[in-house]
Amino acid sequence: MTDRHPCVLVVEDDSETRDFVARALGEDGLEVRTASRAETARKLVRDGDVDLVILDLGLPGPSGLDLCAELRREESVVPILMLTARTDVASRVEGLEAGADDYLGKPFALAELRARVRALLRRGSRPGPPGAVLEHAGVRVDVRRRRAFLGAEELPLTRRELDLLARLVRAGGVVVARETLLEDVWGADTPEAAASLEVIVSRLRRKLRQGGRASLLRNVRGIGYALDEDEA
Repeated sequence: MTDRHPCVLVVEDDSETRDFVARALGEDGLEVRTASRAETARKLVRDGDVDLVILDLGLPGPSGLDLCAELRREESVVPILMLTARTDVASRVEGLEAGADDYLGKPFALAELRARVRALLRRGSRPGPPGAVLEHAGVRVDVRRRRAFLGAEELPLTRRELDLLARLVRAGGVVVARETLLEDVWGADTPEAAASLEVIVSRLRRKLRQGGRASLLRNVRGIGYALDEDEA
């Protein structure tokens, strides 16, 4: 029996763009499902077996932004790549704040789309060595099962949040430079990745508060980030 191919859900109301993306990813050996509206996409994600969502921001009815936020409220951790013609920084941040893992502006090069898809699928499925459990400062990350805990409480993290947290836990309290995080987690030090890092750090910091205490995620100004119990 062969392993199943990763399943990508393309949510795009423009039929030409939707068919173009679906055909290209199908040629790459991926299973592709499509939807033109948020309602259909929501059901497909809830039914399971979707490994990545490519989501257009400007859907009719509930927008892609609405769907993304809803999936994250339901604690879905499926990676989401947001597509939009709005490429200003504010729009990128809005999508990332809603829970998107990555952002690609239209028009886009097919080679770049394929690279982003490969990177997100690779991070989402990376098992790590058997039994790899990272622990530091009361945080535990089960790399193989893709789960993270603060004390006894499981943290609802997106794929990118979990990758970032695992990198910080692995550092054991040592400050990790921004440039290192961008290379290790995003694969490139670009303005888009830097904007994504800021948003993901902000989300992760909120999730790493316990019992009214300060967050475990510490910003070392001008250098990077560390995970310890001495947040300033």
